[in-house]
Amino acid sequence: MSSLSERKARLIVHGDRPYNAEPPLGRLRASYRTPAADFYVRSHGDLPDLDPETWRLTVDGGAGLTLELSLHDLRTRFAEATVTATMQCAGNRRADMRPVAPVSGDPWDAGAIGTAEWTGVRLGDILREAGVADGADLHVAFESHDVVEGRPYGASIPLGKAVAPETLLAYAMNGEALLPEHGFPVRAVVPGFAGVRSPKWLRRLAVQDHPSDNPIQADDYKLYPPDVTAETADPAKGHTIDTMPLNAAICEPERGATLKAGRNRLRGYAVSGDRAIVRVDVSGTGGRSWMQAHLEHEPDAPFAWTFWSVELDLPPGEHELAVRAWDAAGQTQPALPDDTWNHKGYLCTCWHRVRVRVTD
Repeated sequence: MSSLSERKARLIVHGDRPYNAEPPLGRLRASYRTPAADFYVRSHGDLPDLDPETWRLTVDGGAGLTLELSLHDLRTRFAEATVTATMQCAGNRRADMRPVAPVSGDPWDAGAIGTAEWTGVRLGDILREAGVADGADLHVAFESHDVVEGRPYGASIPLGKAVAPETLLAYAMNGEALLPEHGFPVRAVVPGFAGVRSPKWLRRLAVQDHPSDNPIQADDYKLYPPDVTAETADPAKGHTIDTMPLNAAICEPERGATLKAGRNRLRGYAVSGDRAIVRVDVSGTGGRSWMQAHLEHEPDAPFAWTFWSVELDLPPGEHELAVRAWDAAGQTQPALPDDTWNHKGYLCTCWHRVRVRVTD
């Protein structure tokens, strides 16, 4: 296994403490399942150093029954499950909002996303053993070993999503034990939701009648209107980001590339939190004309991205390439970052644009 420093050298690092990084887009598009070493890293505190032999997960079912589970318990007491799912940071493509007006947070390009084959146990199975009944209007609050501004990282999801068959407590990624930066020894995987709802380095989870009061849940990852500033933002009025919206990106060619005139192949991804991608349009004229792309998707992976590719005939000159996706509800993406700008830079879903130069 490569060292953490060697893996960092493969990525575009936005911060070292906390460690945040994304892969170059061409390498992201190289494989439907993103290798762990090329998977984006979003951390809010320092990476914990945990011993899998002594690690324990406390599960409070909320009705007087508490479980304490080891890694061995997870592997032997519950049925193993594997889900292929995309994970994405709510700040993915934040850099595309910066030309409109300043935004806070790391300047993610379109690489704060990845797809993996996650293996572990269904969270619903654990909750049922802890005496939790399906269908109640409750929340599952996670607490992790990483510390953010003096408090353990914490977030929550509705119970309905927690007991859904796709939601896991995962101990493996693409058939291998989780890397330290991806949550070793155990993390939550909540497909379709923003990555913030899939906490790493789990230590405790509790079923309760309200969302987590941890600042990560109560104050951060809120979507605000464009007239709200950091000074006027009221978390109680912000929209909590759970399900991720429709999005698409051009991974190849890269921004600023020089291409040869004639047929050029473009490749990228499209993704929607809980709906199927049904069409991807690609333009070589900045959106004045469009061509439909060929789609690649695994039918048994409803929470995974769709790969797309297309060949465009590009004459010499400067070109603005653009992509937009359509989902099963007939929804598509806004044309401009101005349409969804917010001071946090969350959920940038405008057409992804790449300027290239084409020569004879």
